[in-house]
Amino acid sequence: MGKIIFYEDKNFKGRCYECSTDCDNLHSYFSHCNSIRVESGCWMVYENPNYMGYQYFLKRGEYPDYQSWMGFGDRIHSCRRIPHVSEGGGSYRMKIYERPEFGGHVMECMDDCPSAYDRFHYQDIHSCNVMEGYWLFYEQPHYRGRQYFLKPGEYRRFSDWGAISSRIGSFRRITDFY
Repeated sequence: MGKIIFYEDKNFKGRCYECSTDCDNLHSYFSHCNSIRVESGCWMVYENPNYMGYQYFLKRGEYPDYQSWMGFGDRIHSCRRIPHVSEGGGSYRMKIYERPEFGGHVMECMDDCPSAYDRFHYQDIHSCNVMEGYWLFYEQPHYRGRQYFLKPGEYRRFSDWGAISSRIGSFRRITDFY
């Protein structure tokens, strides 16, 4: 399935907590997080409880300090396991819209996009319908900046995927990292 270990101190030291399922509030297990080891699976970890705040995608590997997962600080208070690609059928398809409530131009996507502007001539995505697969939106081109996890479903406005603005510079499929 998946296993992630959170450590209070850098370099996998201090109090730790092992997790193998989604957890909407990790605060009772540790007060801060300075290193993470992902033993299996792919995970999204969130700055705040209930899958809110900054989001970070982590695949199998070691993250000795919060900068190694591109974190802005040592706060991790919830986590979500990303299902294995075969659990989602292995296909990827979504529609992105330039306006809220599925308005304006629509583009159907089935593959990664390193630059939304180069591909679509706009980088503001106000709504999205993920029909198949799991996706990551990035605030900046070439998979940089804030990250947003999207699973199959309707996102009527950018705040539905946790963003504070409609600016999306790139996006990619979450493929089989196992």
